[in-house]
Amino acid sequence: MEPANLHPAAADIAPGTKKQTGTASECPGSINFAGERLSVSSQTTMNLPDAFTEEMASTLGATETDRLVAALDSEPPVSIRLNPKKDVRPAGAAEGVPWSSTGYYLTARPAFTFDPLLHAGCYYVQEAASMFIEQAFRALDTPPRRVLDLCAAPGGKSTLWRSLLDDDCLLVANEPLRARAAILAENLLKWGHPNICVTSGYPSQFAPLTGFFDVVAADVPCSGEGMFRKDPAAIDEWQPGSPALCAARQRDIVADVWPALRTGGYLVYSTCTFNRAEDEDNVRWIADELGAEVVDLRATPSWGIAGSTYDDGLAVNHFFPHRTRGEGFFLALLRKTAEPPASTRRRKKTPRKPAATVPKVCREWLSGDFTFSLTEKGISALPAATADDMERVAETVRPVLLGVPLGTDKGRKFQPAPTLPLSTALRPDAFPRVGLDYADAIAYLRREAIVPSTAARGHCVVTYQNRALGFVNHLGARANNLYPVEWRIRSSHGPDTPPGVVEPNP
Repeated sequence: MEPANLHPAAADIAPGTKKQTGTASECPGSINFAGERLSVSSQTTMNLPDAFTEEMASTLGATETDRLVAALDSEPPVSIRLNPKKDVRPAGAAEGVPWSSTGYYLTARPAFTFDPLLHAGCYYVQEAASMFIEQAFRALDTPPRRVLDLCAAPGGKSTLWRSLLDDDCLLVANEPLRARAAILAENLLKWGHPNICVTSGYPSQFAPLTGFFDVVAADVPCSGEGMFRKDPAAIDEWQPGSPALCAARQRDIVADVWPALRTGGYLVYSTCTFNRAEDEDNVRWIADELGAEVVDLRATPSWGIAGSTYDDGLAVNHFFPHRTRGEGFFLALLRKTAEPPASTRRRKKTPRKPAATVPKVCREWLSGDFTFSLTEKGISALPAATADDMERVAETVRPVLLGVPLGTDKGRKFQPAPTLPLSTALRPDAFPRVGLDYADAIAYLRREAIVPSTAARGHCVVTYQNRALGFVNHLGARANNLYPVEWRIRSSHGPDTPPGVVEPNP
């Protein structure tokens, strides 16, 4: 789970909770996978709530719970996922994440903040279990055309979805809190794919888009039990009532967005928690009350992924840290069977906005077929294949980012957007390029002044290991650093040598 609040009722969550709250209802069944009875050791340096360990004992049994508690008290693994569009590979020893084609475990945790290639969008630091989304994608019967990542901030799963989807498929990534939506947009801009739409709205706001999406991914706000190892604050925030409260909120979220999923489309439901109320019980509720069938992902047994803790054959996927190499995670894939309600109202078609006027030379900055739209922040280039869909979404839910921000018309001059160099749609020859060494790349990312070694004037793309970081405006004796101020590295301390996480493919 990636922390975020996604429902109006989240306002009554205690301060500091993560996409969390909620409580554990008493779940039936007191036998674990191996038929063991309850009684669990509490000998651990991690101060887990008694109510949590008791609930796990009632679900898993004594031996399994002892193993879970021991795993939660161990060092978490470190994993990254590569961006296929930026053509890099792990720089050192790295073991592949078995359920991911682009995920890798690292042997140690480097100083990621001080890696220019992270800021260039070459990879994303993501918990390995979350990469299991790829297996849900591979189980879809047809390639989707429109996908909604409903609870998307900070963007790990959205960048994964964007890498998995066909280039002409629209990804809508949503986050209701504006500050977090800005972080989501930042991560997707760095990832660089042009076919994205970032919105900031609540699930119910998508309901008017009846049957619009082929896939809705809902990594719902949860009690955060699966994050206890990585985030000790999650332990302090957990309350005995957290799972039940969260489970009710999760049902509201799914029910609110349900009309926007087409019949035959797929819901990817996930949490980062262990309890039945938020996991199996909610999957059953979605299937029975909203109308869906659970799809079996047929995970490879050697991966260690567990099924239903009820031992009832429900085709769900549990990641327990003592069984799989990663944090706690739960995922189920459901296919919507319910027919849409009969509607007597026909959607009023909004006339398409006239295309924004863009100088010919600026249109040629990009490779591909684009239309141009005027947004609050300037002119954006929308992929022609999904431009109408993007604009329909933007008419319904507040847009934060549409396609590729191209720039702003300053009257006599068109000012390129500072994030444009990160787009994979930018032609390599659109602007002069200037390579930086490691020290200058870090200075640039801190938004310090640098003097590029080039005779070119005006906007130049600065690169590190031939991967774009952003723009400078080279004036000759000096250059204006145009890196977005809100993205800058704020720490003045850092290593003298690059972390060496990934490297360009030869």
